[in-house]
Amino acid sequence: MPSSVEDVLAEAPVFDGHNDLPWALRTKYSYNLEAAQLHEVNSALHTDLPSLRAGGVGAQFWSLYVPSNMSPHAAVSATLEQIDCVYQLTEAFRDQLRLATTLAETEEALRSGKIASLLGIEGGHSIDESLGTLRMMRRLGVSYMTLTHNHNTSWAASATGEPVDYGLTEFGRGVVAEMNRIGMLVDLSHVHERTMQDALEATAAPVIFSHSSCRGVYDHPRNVPDSILTHMADNGGVQMITFVPRFLREDAAAASIDDVVAHIEHAREVAGVDHIGIGGDFDGVPQGPHGLRRVSDYPALLLALTDRGWSKPELCKLTSGNILRVLHDAGV
Repeated sequence: MPSSVEDVLAEAPVFDGHNDLPWALRTKYSYNLEAAQLHEVNSALHTDLPSLRAGGVGAQFWSLYVPSNMSPHAAVSATLEQIDCVYQLTEAFRDQLRLATTLAETEEALRSGKIASLLGIEGGHSIDESLGTLRMMRRLGVSYMTLTHNHNTSWAASATGEPVDYGLTEFGRGVVAEMNRIGMLVDLSHVHERTMQDALEATAAPVIFSHSSCRGVYDHPRNVPDSILTHMADNGGVQMITFVPRFLREDAAAASIDDVVAHIEHAREVAGVDHIGIGGDFDGVPQGPHGLRRVSDYPALLLALTDRGWSKPELCKLTSGNILRVLHDAGV
């Protein structure tokens, strides 16, 4: 690893916005951590402990994904099982991981050299239209909720859902207000452009996009329009650029690290360097773009940006500085 990249990661380790390891552990290993062999490089996954260390990861939002076409009660139960998975993970590897439910706990983990493990619900279907369930998810440590996944909820429209005549409903605005109150980040990845706009108007705290790229580079509904990026910057939020090949370019099979760089630089141009981060979506897709296949590959991205003239302070904002600021400003 070049010394310039080492210096960045020593000062500001990668804080990634979205990793689906818990779902991979559910589907591939039935949550059997011993079978998953995470203490060594596991080629069946994108994520394991040696690869996290090699990638310079200091903090990770573990996605609590469950399918958005599950029945509501089943979705709540499955989300609790996903939370339990992360609890088990941090207990089994407590010498290397630390559960982090607040900014203070995240910073303490970073100081101790452990990987801060935060929780993010991927889709409002996981609360089954219940603010009480939302509040209990926060008490269990959940730090963000993506308002939708691939399907609409009754109160928020998804980027890939059936056409509806709303973005956020009145109840949806109430969800955003309650998330603000309890210190849970509002995540706008996966939501319809109208929902993005409504949430930005409703929120009193900075928002995030935990794993989205730029519609100005590739016009995909999962990507963020420039008008929203500008509004997000005014809000103080952060867009965490994702590596999902089919969001990067039309020919997904040809997607490479250069395409990720193009999206990062576009977001920087439109929103500003204070409003960008990284949300790889490892273990949530079959494979990443060429050059970014595993969590060990973040240094290659930082090197590519260095070669394009990015300074150390700018890279430190991208890797973790900006998202740590948002955690602070949102009262997490």
